[in-house]
Amino acid sequence: MADDVFAWNPVRPRMSWWAFLGTWIASAVALNVAAFILPGVQLYSDIVGSLVVVALLSALNAILAPIAAALRLPFAVAINFIVSLLLSAILLVIAAALLPEVLRVDNFGWALAASLVISAVQTVIAVVLGVNDDDGWALRTASRIARRSGGATRTDEPGLILLEIDGLAYPVLQRAMRDGSAPHMANWMISGTYELTEWETDLSSQTGASQAGILLGSNADIPAFRWVEKASGTLMTCSAPNDCAEIEHRHLGEHGLLLDGGASRGNLLSGGAERCILTVSRIDAETKANPGYRGFFSSVSNVTQVLVLFGWEVILEVVASARQRRRDVRPRGHRGGKYPFVRGALCVIVRELILYSVLQDMMAGRPIMYATFSSYDEVAHHSGLERADTMEALRKLDQAFARIDAARRYAPRPYEIVVLSDHGQTQGATFVQRNGYGLDDLVRRSLSSGNVADMRSGDENDSAVSRAAREATGTTKQHKKNDVSGEDVVVLGSGNLGLVYLMHEQRRLTREEIDAQHPQLLDALRTHPHVGWLLVRSSEHGALVLGGNGTRYLDSDRVEGEDPLAPFSAHAADHLRRTDGFGNVADIMVGSFYDDRVETGCAFEELISFHGGLGGPQTRPFILHPVALQVPDDEIIGAEHVNAVLRGWRRQLQSA
Repeated sequence: MADDVFAWNPVRPRMSWWAFLGTWIASAVALNVAAFILPGVQLYSDIVGSLVVVALLSALNAILAPIAAALRLPFAVAINFIVSLLLSAILLVIAAALLPEVLRVDNFGWALAASLVISAVQTVIAVVLGVNDDDGWALRTASRIARRSGGATRTDEPGLILLEIDGLAYPVLQRAMRDGSAPHMANWMISGTYELTEWETDLSSQTGASQAGILLGSNADIPAFRWVEKASGTLMTCSAPNDCAEIEHRHLGEHGLLLDGGASRGNLLSGGAERCILTVSRIDAETKANPGYRGFFSSVSNVTQVLVLFGWEVILEVVASARQRRRDVRPRGHRGGKYPFVRGALCVIVRELILYSVLQDMMAGRPIMYATFSSYDEVAHHSGLERADTMEALRKLDQAFARIDAARRYAPRPYEIVVLSDHGQTQGATFVQRNGYGLDDLVRRSLSSGNVADMRSGDENDSAVSRAAREATGTTKQHKKNDVSGEDVVVLGSGNLGLVYLMHEQRRLTREEIDAQHPQLLDALRTHPHVGWLLVRSSEHGALVLGGNGTRYLDSDRVEGEDPLAPFSAHAADHLRRTDGFGNVADIMVGSFYDDRVETGCAFEELISFHGGLGGPQTRPFILHPVALQVPDDEIIGAEHVNAVLRGWRRQLQSA
């Protein structure tokens, strides 16, 4: 479509006077509540006086907050949060100084407390009565930023918005749409404008491999979320900024999904995007001035509201965790320590930052954007696959997508929205919970000699968010890659996929060599009741899948005894055969058991809902797409195939 013929007629985002009036009154009520609760804040007038104070605060916010947000500051997230929080208190101090006959604020501390109380009360009123103009304000702000930053790209050529729900499986979304946990996406389906398509992940079924395939067009030689490169003796992790940058360097080519003007929001990898926020492979963008956050920080009320909601999310997690313990819900994950704060960060702060950045991208007319929302995945890992607080996290994402959908009519170009997931999750008690010891312990006691390195791993989102937060706040210290060259044996867990590296050789050992050096190891692993299969390489027979009562010969595709891959998908052998060809595949790849009758397996790390290997919903992600964007007739197998589909849609929409 030619840019010189502009047929798209966007509506200019305008203020809703009813919403404005409702917000004004709600703010006045909130100010009175703060004055009633806090002894250091006092109102000397009736509701009219509080309305005057609120009007003055709004005017000051409209002048000062955009100026502060436009400052080119490093570590934009941390510094702008601090500046906005301080500014919210400063506005109250200024209002008290200008209107001493109406408002008294004793000191800065009371002003800060009052701003948080006001935001909390406003949030409650907005939820109960639905009186706010947040979306209208956000779109008007984003439009102004686009105009002042060189203008929006006005064209009738459609753009593509790709929204990833990390960890949501196809059947879980189906039930969520049926049961009311995803009403907006359900309405897309009911209206007949959208279709839901299932695809199947590679091995391994986790964000690092899936996003490499989707965003870069290649996920070759990524055997798990964490793996060892034996030739150099280094441990690679898909949430480490340096390692993600290296993955992108190795795999990014002409198939980068976000090349030529795209935007990456909240991803592990950038896909070649020009603009990034919270993207691990390009984390250096967080240490510099980043205009991607400008829309969010153009109002101090955003910051105070998000902090209030963050605190509320932490409280919800503590209550939900206590309820699970009281009811003795099983399986039950560890939910203490820093996890409630990680959940609050992902479910509120990161979600809102990404949402506002997408709205800002839309108002600027960017041709394509890919945004990952990780809150469902994070809550599911610890709470369970479809438990109440997990589905509430999904419902809030559905609300965010509804806001993005509503914003399309104001954008300077038409947009198509596609929602997809990178993998699903499968639920079950962990290996440790079932046995009282871990996979590393099982390997350790089965060795003839040598020690097993303590490499117990944790939640991929926890790691990625923690690193991103440290980078954004300037508290990260640069470390060399993890050097494991001096270890005897390294055992890693990636969901229900385990990796065993025997480190005395810089190459992969054969089955015959493993049996000669550690005669008990393979038998101890393959016969364990909670291990489903082992992938090893035989010098005589090639790739082998070993089970407790049988062997599958992948090269000749024949089975001796019981097929260890019988409980898994029809493509399981193909996935293992492909992984066996990777240069960084472990000496022994270990898959947990899977009981297809009750859809359960077990993770080798402490997550009760997991992904990374084979078995169950973890390998069944989805693409929710407009009916005008057709999928191929054959099955979509692997993330690289998803990349081809999405690039095809982009070419279809943006034919040059």
